[in-house]
Amino acid sequence: MAAKKSSKAAGQAKAGGQGGDRGFPAARPRRLRRGQTLRDVVADVSVRPENLIYPMFVGAMDKPTAVASMPGVKQWPVGDAVTMIRQWREKGLKQFIFFGVTPAKKKDATGSYAASADAPVNRTLAAVRDAGLDVVMYADLCLCEYTDHGHCGALCPGDKQGVVDNDRTLELLAKVAAAQAKAGAEVVAPSGMMDGQVRAIRAGLDGAGFKRTAIMAYSVKFASGFYGPFREAGQGGMTFGDRRGYQMDYRRAREWRTELALDLAEGADMVMVKPAATYLDVIYQVRQATAVPVAAYHVSGEFAMLHAAAERGWVDLKAAALETTYAIKRAGADLILTYFAPQLVEWL
Repeated sequence: MAAKKSSKAAGQAKAGGQGGDRGFPAARPRRLRRGQTLRDVVADVSVRPENLIYPMFVGAMDKPTAVASMPGVKQWPVGDAVTMIRQWREKGLKQFIFFGVTPAKKKDATGSYAASADAPVNRTLAAVRDAGLDVVMYADLCLCEYTDHGHCGALCPGDKQGVVDNDRTLELLAKVAAAQAKAGAEVVAPSGMMDGQVRAIRAGLDGAGFKRTAIMAYSVKFASGFYGPFREAGQGGMTFGDRRGYQMDYRRAREWRTELALDLAEGADMVMVKPAATYLDVIYQVRQATAVPVAAYHVSGEFAMLHAAAERGWVDLKAAALETTYAIKRAGADLILTYFAPQLVEWL
């Protein structure tokens, strides 16, 4: 008899009963899925335009130039970039991060052009500021777009393997950060994964009088196979070697704790996980570990894969993009860098 009672209780529990063995009616989760309006009002995860940051590639090209591997993404001349930002702002998109597309003749071994007022990122920052647009401007702070070898900093003397001179690079990054802040960046975003970069950049900003400029550190950035289209768009690929010596190994599940702790101790105001869709577990853990805003970068390869599948009719692009964005938000990201941002402000 006892066995039968146990079996009956198990059946009620399986049916979704809440206290079913005490006589309460069985819960039916499907009741809250009845109709789009009801589903909307009980949803507990939301994505708003304020959560989105749009990455833009800016340079000295004569006209907007399509990026073949990233449908809908373009390299923008500074004037066109300002025009588009104004249009997107009117639709509700408020945050932009700029990456420079640098002519080969302007590149050198240390990426010195990045600190010039004439560098594409700095020109764009100044132009948007002077246009009086009410947006938040982030400046990608890395030297890979400006070095002739494509690595994220100055190399050790005589190096042919891509070994970055960490301390020399810190000096350069501090100088570039001050130039970006002077041009109008509210937030600088160091992405090179140099040891001590947040401390050096904070000191450089403060020393130049930019104590109000925030730092969004690429604290948890993995050496990923999903960056390929970005390197085409930014024209910042390596001429030799790779970046595995300074970006994180995706086979290590706990190393993010060290990187995060160091950046926070050095003064990071915001932190980032990159890539996003393939690292949802890391986003969740980082969110639990800190109270500062957490950003996640839905990177070029992740973006391109959805487009490639949609072009073949395998997925619906809008549905897949929305689901992916909500997954990143659900994992704990406050801010999402995504190439879908202009479409998302219309889809949400």
